[in-house]
Amino acid sequence: MRVLSYNIHKGIGGRDRQYKLRRIIDVIEHENPDIICLQEVDRNVRRSNHDDQPLVLSDYFNFPHRMYRMNVHLQEGGYGNLLLSRWSFKTRHEISLQKGDRKARSAQIALIETPEGDVRLVNYHLGLAEAERHWQVEHLLNHRLFREAKDAPTLIIGDTNDWRNTLNTGPLAEVSFQEVTSPPSRYRSFPAYLPMGSLDKAFCCDCIDIHEARVVKSKLAKDASDHLPLVIDFHLKNQNSPSD
Repeated sequence: MRVLSYNIHKGIGGRDRQYKLRRIIDVIEHENPDIICLQEVDRNVRRSNHDDQPLVLSDYFNFPHRMYRMNVHLQEGGYGNLLLSRWSFKTRHEISLQKGDRKARSAQIALIETPEGDVRLVNYHLGLAEAERHWQVEHLLNHRLFREAKDAPTLIIGDTNDWRNTLNTGPLAEVSFQEVTSPPSRYRSFPAYLPMGSLDKAFCCDCIDIHEARVVKSKLAKDASDHLPLVIDFHLKNQNSPSD
C-alpha cells in the first residue's frame, strides 16, 4: 500500500512562481499512490484561477473518497488540507490545531478500510513555531476523536515545519510512535529546488511495517511546488503481503 504526502503550494512553482496544477497532477500520477495527503490546496482563489482544486484533483484521480478542510479563509476562497483515498472511510474527523490567534491549522483523521484491514491515517500541516508544533501534536494525541480508535494501526503524515527535528523526541515518542523519516539527512524536502530541511515527515505505530520511505526528487517535482513529495510504502504486520 502506498501513501503520498505533498505540500502542493497551491499549485504554484517554487522557483518560477507560475500556477500550473497540471505539474502537481503529473508528479502524483507518476507515484501511483493509494492514499493522497495534500496541504495548501486552494479553492476559489484568484491566484489559482478560482479553481476548485479539491474537486479537480479528486475527479482526475477518480478517488471516490475525499475530505477537504479549508483552514485559511481569504477575501475570496482559501486553502487547506485534502485527503483522497481509493478505499472507503469507516470514520472521518477534522480537528482544529489552531493555537490562540496564530494561523489556522488542522488535522484530518480517517479510519480507512484497506485490503489489509483498517488503517488510521492522519494528514496535518503544523505551525511555524516549535512550541506551537509541540502543542498541536499533544492536542491531537489527547483529542477524544483521535483516541476513539486508539488501537487501530496509525500513520501520521504531513508538512511539520519541524526544522530542528524535535518532534521525534516530544509527545509522539511518549506514545511510542516511531519516525519513519529518519535520519533527516535522507528526507530533505524543502525548498524543492535545493532541499535543506526535512519538513515533510511521517510517524507510525509499531504495528505498521514500512517497506520503503522516500522523497521524490524528479526534475518535475523540483519545479511543481516549493516542497518535494514524501512517499511511504507500507503493510500491516501479521498480514500477508500481496504476491505482486
